[in-house]
Amino acid sequence: MNKRKWILLIAALAVIAGVVAAQYTPWLYWTFLPKDQIDEIVGEASGETALSTIIEINGYNRDRLSDEYAGPFQETQVILKRLKQYGVSAELVTFPGSEVWDAVKGELWEVKPKRQKIASMRDMVPMLASGSQPTDVTAELVWVGRGTPAEIDAAKVEGKIVVTEGSIGQVHNYACQQKGALGVIVISQSRPYFDPLQMTWTGVGGMRGGQRGQQPPAQPVQTPPPPPAKPKFGFQLPVREGDFLKLRLLANEKITVRAQVDSKQEKYKNEDIVALIPGTDPNAGEIIFSAHLFEGITKFGANDNTSGSASILEVARVLNTLIQEGRLPKPKRAIRFLWGPEIGGTGMWVKANKAIMDKTLCNINMDMVGEWLSKNQGFMCLMRTTYGNPHYVNDVMENYYRYIGEGNRERVQNRADFYKVPVRIVAPFGADEPFYYSIETHYGASDHEVFNDWGVRVPGVMMIVWPDRWYHTSGDLPDKSDATQLKRVAAIGAAGAYTIANADDNMAVKIAGEIASNAARRLGHQLVVGLETLNRAEAKTLLDSYKAARAFVEGAMVNEKDTLDSVLQLATDKANVAAYIAQMKKSVDAISAAHLATLQTHMEAMAKKLGTKAVKIELSDLEKKAMKIVPKPTAKVTGEVHQGYQKYLSQVPQAERAKFPYAGELFTTNELQLLINGKHNVLELKALLDAQSQRKSTIQGILNYLQILKIAGLVEY
Repeated sequence: MNKRKWILLIAALAVIAGVVAAQYTPWLYWTFLPKDQIDEIVGEASGETALSTIIEINGYNRDRLSDEYAGPFQETQVILKRLKQYGVSAELVTFPGSEVWDAVKGELWEVKPKRQKIASMRDMVPMLASGSQPTDVTAELVWVGRGTPAEIDAAKVEGKIVVTEGSIGQVHNYACQQKGALGVIVISQSRPYFDPLQMTWTGVGGMRGGQRGQQPPAQPVQTPPPPPAKPKFGFQLPVREGDFLKLRLLANEKITVRAQVDSKQEKYKNEDIVALIPGTDPNAGEIIFSAHLFEGITKFGANDNTSGSASILEVARVLNTLIQEGRLPKPKRAIRFLWGPEIGGTGMWVKANKAIMDKTLCNINMDMVGEWLSKNQGFMCLMRTTYGNPHYVNDVMENYYRYIGEGNRERVQNRADFYKVPVRIVAPFGADEPFYYSIETHYGASDHEVFNDWGVRVPGVMMIVWPDRWYHTSGDLPDKSDATQLKRVAAIGAAGAYTIANADDNMAVKIAGEIASNAARRLGHQLVVGLETLNRAEAKTLLDSYKAARAFVEGAMVNEKDTLDSVLQLATDKANVAAYIAQMKKSVDAISAAHLATLQTHMEAMAKKLGTKAVKIELSDLEKKAMKIVPKPTAKVTGEVHQGYQKYLSQVPQAERAKFPYAGELFTTNELQLLINGKHNVLELKALLDAQSQRKSTIQGILNYLQILKIAGLVEY
C-alpha cells in the first residue's frame, strides 16, 4: 500500500471515529435557533391542546350522518373553528368529489337455536363491512376456516352465510360472487394477541377508507378491466367474540341468523383547509405543512390521521401566538398549512396553485404522529427525501429530533448523577418517558408524495410514528395518543419550519455546516455497507460487488453535495454563501475519496482471501456512452403540476415502448425521473439509484426509459 492510500485510509477511519465519539456528548445540546427562541416554542407548545382536538374530531368510531355530506364535514368545522379562535387566517376550498358508500343500518341476530345479537354497527361501526348492500335475509351459518377455495368448495356454501378467519375480501369474492353464498362474517385476525377486541376497517366492495394512495402507473392500461360483480354483505367480529361463534360451528351446531343491512351512496365534495402565517418578504418563498384530515370519507382514526391534523394545527397556534405577541421575530418567509383528503385532496389543491408551488421551498408532512410511544412500541420517525429531491429540510428537522430525543432519554444509573435530563420536555398530563426516535430513509404513501412528485418538485419529509399496533383498526382511539408526544411533535415542527422561514445568510452557513457534519456520518454508514458487500463476495462476483460497494459511496457523495447546494435557496449574499458551500463540498469529496480508497484496500484483501486477482474497474463502451449523456427535464414536466406529465407518457405509442424495454431493469421510474436535473450523467444516475436500493438498475434500462421520456417530450439530452 502506497503512502497516499495510507493517508486516505487513516483519514477515513478518523472520520468514522469522530462520528462515533460525537454520540457521547451528553453535556452538549444544540439547535439552529438560539436557546431563548427554542425555549419559547417548547414552552408554548401544548400537547393537551392538540389532544383535545383529536378527541373533539375523533373521540370514538362514529358513523358519518347524511347531513354532513352537504358540507362542511365535522372535521372541517372543528379545524376552522379553532383556527378562528387562534387568530390564524384560513379559508375553506372545495373541489369536485364523487360518491361514497355509507351505512344506514347493519344488524346481525341469531334467531335459532336462540335469540341473541351477534353484531351491530350501532355497537361498533366497523362491524359492518363497507360496500355491504341492502338486504334482509335469514340463513344458516357455515364455517369455512381460513376461507381457501378448497375449504369453501367443501363447505357447500350456496344459500348460506359463511364464517371465516380469512380475508373478508377474498372470501367474499369466491364464496359470494362465484359459489352462491349470501354474505360473509369474518373473525378479525388483526394482531389479536395483544388486543382481541380490535377490528380492521375493511370491506367487501372496496376498502372503507381506501388504502394509502399510490401514484398512477407510468404507462397506460391498454385493456380496461371488467367491472366488478356487485357486492353482497359482510360483518366483522373481534376475535374474542368471534371465538364463541367459531367453537359452536366447529361442534357442528346449526345456527341460523338474520342479517339486515341498509346502505346508500352519498355525494360529497373534497374539502381542503388552507391557513397562512405571512412572511415579511412575499418573494422569499414559503414552507408548507400538510396533514390529511380525511383518510377516505367514512373511515376514522385518532392517530391516523387526526393526530397529524391536530399537530399542524398546534404548530399554527404556537407560531402565530409567539409572532403576534412579539416573542419571536416575524419570519421572512410565509408558513402555510394544508388539511384535506389524503393525497387526492392534497393533489387537487397543489395542482390548482402552481404559483404557490413555484415559490414553496419544502413540505413538512405529519401522518400518525400522536401515538403514545411506549404503548404502541413505536418510534417517532423522520422519513427523509430521496436522492431525487435533496434538500436541507432533512438536516434541519433532524437537528430538532436529536435535541428532543437526546435531551429526553434514559441515562444508565451510574451516570444519572453526572448527566441529568437537560431539556426535559413533558406535557403536564402526558407520559414522562424517553423520546424514542429514528431518522429513516425515504418512505412514501402519504401527502408528502404529492409535493415530491416530479411535476411539483417541492422536497417533502414525513413525520410519522411506526410501528402502530392499532393502525387502521377500531382500536385507533385517543387513549392510544399521548399529550407529551404531541407537545414534542409540535415543538419539532414549529422549530424546524421557523428556522427555515426566518433563515438569513448566517443561518444558511450554519445549516450547511451541519449538513457537512451529518454527511460524514452518512458516508461512514455507506462505507460499512460497501465493506459488508465485499465481505459477501465470491471470486466470480468480486468485480460486481466492488462496483456495487463503490456505488454506495459515490451515490451518497453526489446526494450530499446536491443537498449542500440546496442551501443557496436561503442566501441573500449568494456569492459568499456559495463560497462556504464549495468548501464543505470539498470536505465531502475528501471523505468520499478516503472511503473509496478504503474499499479498494478491502477489495484487495478479499481477493487474496478468495484466491483470485484483485479486480480493476474499466469502463465498458456502454458506460462510456452513459457518461456523455446528461438528461434534463423540459417545461412539460412541471407545466401542469402534480402528475400532469403522465398524460404525455400515456401518449407514447405502445409500439415505441416495445422498442425500449425497461421492466425489471430499474429500481423505480419515479426516482429516476426525480434524479434527472441536467447535472448528472447516466452513470451517475445509476449510482444514485443503486445507492438507495438492494435491487440494482442497469444502464441499458436507464437509457431505454430515458428514450421513452424523450419521445414523450419530457426530457432532452
